[in-house]
Amino acid sequence: MKKIISLLLALLLVFGLLSGCAGNSPESGKNGEDSKPNAGSDAGQTGEENGSGAQQSGEAETVIFTDSVGREVELPANITRIAPSGSVATMFLAAIAPEYLVCVGSTQEEAQRGYMDERLFDLPVTGQLYGGKSTLNLEELLSCDPQVIIDLGDVKGDVKGDMDALQEQTGIPCVFIEADLTHMAQAFRMLGELLDEKEARAEELAAFLDRTLAMAEENSAKIPESERISVMLTAGSAGLGTDAAGSVQAQVLDIVGAENAIVLGDTVNKSGGNEINMEQLYLFDPDVILFMPNSIYGEVGSDVQWQELEAVQAGRYYEVPSLPYNWMSNPPSMNMVLGIWWLGNLLYPEVYDYDMAEIAQEIFELFWNCTLTEAQLSSLLENSSLKQ
Repeated sequence: MKKIISLLLALLLVFGLLSGCAGNSPESGKNGEDSKPNAGSDAGQTGEENGSGAQQSGEAETVIFTDSVGREVELPANITRIAPSGSVATMFLAAIAPEYLVCVGSTQEEAQRGYMDERLFDLPVTGQLYGGKSTLNLEELLSCDPQVIIDLGDVKGDVKGDMDALQEQTGIPCVFIEADLTHMAQAFRMLGELLDEKEARAEELAAFLDRTLAMAEENSAKIPESERISVMLTAGSAGLGTDAAGSVQAQVLDIVGAENAIVLGDTVNKSGGNEINMEQLYLFDPDVILFMPNSIYGEVGSDVQWQELEAVQAGRYYEVPSLPYNWMSNPPSMNMVLGIWWLGNLLYPEVYDYDMAEIAQEIFELFWNCTLTEAQLSSLLENSSLKQ
């Protein structure tokens, strides 16, 4: 009898153990599912905790972004706090995501107020990384706590080394995006990939840039070489600084089908250009002269020396519009989009056949979210339209 009881107890013990194992099995139904980790538990922990790398978590916390010089940079997956490397980067970033900027490269001028996002005027100024005016304030930059520092523009010097050095110095990811005129549309598309919820906005801006360059290419091809107008693009206030042929500051002339009247052996690309004298100017004798704002534009009509030029005698001299940035150069960047539409229509109105006031309104609304008033339009084009 004792043997039978012992045997029964042993069987009951074995049965109980088997039932317990079945209850903890993943295949056991609802109880088994409850034992699995969910998105908010250990499965959502960082790569360091689960040994699989940050991108292996339930939702990627970082992404790898390849910039325009081939640098692979690890960035937060959702970027909403950005710092520009300088003024050119500020210009681009203010167009696509002004609300994401934590600082600006240079102080916004009071004259720009009313044409640009008001938030830009209250942001800290951190200076710029490149150029003779290199003024990057690292302490101020760090205090703004950006998720990434973005440099946009043409490829210059050792960009790759500069970005690596800045990233190491600040501990903040740094990326470079090439954004000269031919790469500008792609630059916006790259920004759309980089910034949180900005792909649609980026494509909107990129599409207009594609449209602008296609329009200029088609129209400039219609202008015979013998009918191309020679233009002097002045630089500085005295009128004798000039952006000569070959200067990146004067590339809008080539794009619209004009001829740069000033041909020199050694062209300077920086702001201010090459300095010439009146005797040289008489020899170049441009068909049209474009003056910068705050220059001698208002005086040349009554100046004896300048009156020797046929362009002045015929009233074919104009002031380049300059808001929110100079439409032709200084810097030669996104602002040139306005310059292409304006200069093409000014020089060849039969070919570039559209209402410049309407185009300006479209561009300001698209890039700056600014609806121009009649007074603003009149002011922008006052000295920049064909003289009657």
